Amino acid sequence: MKFFSFWRSLASFRVRIALNLKGLPAEIELVDLDADAHRADDYRKVNPQMALPALVTADGTTLVQSLAIIEYLDETHPAPPLLPADARGRARVRALSLMVACEGHPLLVPRVRRYLDRELKLRETQQAAWRRHWTVETLAALEAQLAGHQDTGRFCHGDTPTLADICMVGHVTVAITQQIDLAPYPVVKRIFDAAMALPAFAIAHPLAQPDTPEAMRVKG
Repeated sequence: MKFFSFWRSLASFRVRIALNLKGLPAEIELVDLDADAHRADDYRKVNPQMALPALVTADGTTLVQSLAIIEYLDETHPAPPLLPADARGRARVRALSLMVACEGHPLLVPRVRRYLDRELKLRETQQAAWRRHWTVETLAALEAQLAGHQDTGRFCHGDTPTLADICMVGHVTVAITQQIDLAPYPVVKRIFDAAMALPAFAIAHPLAQPDTPEAMRVKG
């Protein structure tokens, strides 16, 4: 498999975690978003949407959209499972995942930030307020869904990582980058800490990638 990734891409972060949990090797193709490499003809042929990530399977099939890629990996490599066995559990895990991947994250992506900057001419302080607002709103929604729920365990759903944890850790990582206080979201923080203690999550972190700028790289 060939995996197209960028260190700072949260959607790529999700797929890196899934690949690690499944123990699946992939050839990494780095696509520098800061240099607009995703808009170059070579990558546009891979994904006409010009978004990351993309995964090219052994038979040459190209998959896009992080959640679709992860569910493909889960169906083709069932162990360990990233979705519960029961329909109600799968619905809950998918709902938690979509709260991040389809509602919170899209408001923070580079093309939105670029529009706020270049088209709407918002000041950096206004753009920062925009990012903080949507980050906090999603954190609060996650906390409300997780706190006190009978199916919340060590992780978002039960005691093993699922798709929900894969999505949530990326959002919390963004919150930490913005220096948002996580104290109001104790269940979210507890689950984040538990997930990031696992090697599959830790080595997928944006600051631990081959293309992470040296000054930002995790030391140790």
